[in-house]
Amino acid sequence: MKVGIFLGSDSDFPIVEDAIHLMKRFGVEFGLEVTSAHRSPERTKMLIRDYEKNGVVVFIAVAGKAAHLAGVVASHTTRPVIGVPVGGSGLGGLDALLSTSQMPMGIPVACMGIGKSGASNAALLAIQILALAEPALEKKLKDYRSQMTENVKVASQKIQDKL
Repeated sequence: MKVGIFLGSDSDFPIVEDAIHLMKRFGVEFGLEVTSAHRSPERTKMLIRDYEKNGVVVFIAVAGKAAHLAGVVASHTTRPVIGVPVGGSGLGGLDALLSTSQMPMGIPVACMGIGKSGASNAALLAIQILALAEPALEKKLKDYRSQMTENVKVASQKIQDKL
């Protein structure tokens, strides 16, 4: 297992579905757990240790509201942690964004955007980190980006054809 994905709540699962598809598309082994920085802190600590023993290189932590999960994970590992803030509060996820991004010096967390696109970008950033040591994965990333470029060209041509 290369990537550990922790959700602060089972209600966060729809946020990570596209990210999971990306992991599978790139052939990256991952594990997914629901664990809370506040409701199950000992479980969170145990999972971090277990995932490290199983070879996890990067953690992704998805949480809303106070969104302390990424910071708690980062405080218990020296491996990269990518935080994904989730909306759903009265503040539309801005509280989660600030909680995830405002880490004290010495405990870094990479912070993605709020919601589904943030989760997908977290998956891609984790894949980029892994690709530093895996040339085959780097090639898959380059092919993925080339396909995105081609999709833009095709979309542009469709619009031009309508003019």
